[in-house]
Amino acid sequence: MLLIEELQVQVGGRTILNNVNMEIPRGETHILFGPNGSGKTSLMMTIMGFSGYTVTHGKITFKDQDITYMPIHERARLGIGVSVQRPPTIHGLKTRSLVQVCAKNSASRVDIDSLAKGVNFEAFMDRDVNHKFSGGEIKRCELLQLMAQNPDLILLDEPESGVDLENMVLIGETINTLLHRGLKYAKSRSHREVVADRSKSALIITHTGHILDYITADQGQVLFNGHLCCSRNAREILKWIGEYGYEECVRCAMQVGI
Repeated sequence: MLLIEELQVQVGGRTILNNVNMEIPRGETHILFGPNGSGKTSLMMTIMGFSGYTVTHGKITFKDQDITYMPIHERARLGIGVSVQRPPTIHGLKTRSLVQVCAKNSASRVDIDSLAKGVNFEAFMDRDVNHKFSGGEIKRCELLQLMAQNPDLILLDEPESGVDLENMVLIGETINTLLHRGLKYAKSRSHREVVADRSKSALIITHTGHILDYITADQGQVLFNGHLCCSRNAREILKWIGEYGYEECVRCAMQVGI
């Protein structure tokens, strides 16, 4: 689904990502850990194609197509969707109208009202986008847009940030639905068979790791000082970070060649 090769990125003339290599297969969800300022959001913004993030070396491939220098709207049309951590308030634009725009290029017919009901958002559809929304309401609004867009690759920047417990349960359920992870499978089926049935992939940024209480992940990775340092089971990484901190986690990974 997504292949990143030797990616180097600058912002304002300063290198913030250096030699990043990442692969997210079809149907897999990957968690990206890292301390504040490590480059996690910058990597996500670069994948999506936001301005201000200059690729100076390397390549980004999505569904076998080179998107390294592709405009952001073309990446969205190809099937990449993003939920940013702090989306803006948009005065004069109703949430319903924005969701309708998101649904415009969906491959299937979208029932916007049904989607809104699924995230308990009917009462907000005719209000200006994010105007006086709580943290949980903003996250639900972002996920509603993604559900309408129905992308193949979903990028989520700290979906648990600023969200209370009640909203977090609903957000976790919605993410699982988006990623086709709410389906029940026979116990006899292998992990590979289950993943093969999924069509959605995801990269989820987390600082705290709380999102893992609500979703399952296939892989975890650590970004530290602009370098991708470790790749292994997400819960194992979270456990090590909790016990020893990021610096010790990275030092250990470098010692064993991960």
